[in-house]
Amino acid sequence: MSHLHLSLGSLAGMWFGMMALMMGPTVWPWIAAFDRIDAASTGRAARMVASTIFASGYLAAWLIYAVAAAAVQLLLARAGTLDGLSSLAPAAGAAILAFAGLYQFTPLKQACLTHCRNPLSFFLTRWRDDASGKFRMGFGHGVFCVGCCWALMATSLAVGVMSLWWMAALALLTFAEQVTPWGERLRTPIGVALIAGAGLRLWG
Repeated sequence: MSHLHLSLGSLAGMWFGMMALMMGPTVWPWIAAFDRIDAASTGRAARMVASTIFASGYLAAWLIYAVAAAAVQLLLARAGTLDGLSSLAPAAGAAILAFAGLYQFTPLKQACLTHCRNPLSFFLTRWRDDASGKFRMGFGHGVFCVGCCWALMATSLAVGVMSLWWMAALALLTFAEQVTPWGERLRTPIGVALIAGAGLRLWG
């Protein structure tokens, strides 16, 4: 399937669907924590609506990322660097893998990961009871989550945008980083592995 026959909207929808599937297990503990803390919503139906509003804010942040990723993908395809839904040329793919690996060591990655691992601290400092406030809380968390994971997700361009095994690997890595007790220690080995993968892609 050629990118030249795909619109920005269809590509963005594809990216958004991938993000929703991959990040679902990671965001679920946040939604569960939100539901437990939300004392303002009485009744199960009201709590479900409130949780849906919060989750919608989170998804809105990833929708923005999906549109940006789709735009980059379309530009690469029109430049002849990316063919269809396959991976990038070796040099370009290696560059993305190396950048994603280096990003793992940046203070921004560390700050966003620390946030994503501490939902209670976020809710205690930013809680809002109104619907728009709940949406903003979800969006705010989503921005931190994008900041934590965007470079990892961008490696899909290097490996293959519709690669199911890579999607599963990214879902597992993001869940392990953000949810498991030892996840923060994974930041360094993941970075090293991505940089090593870039070397293999370029010279292997």
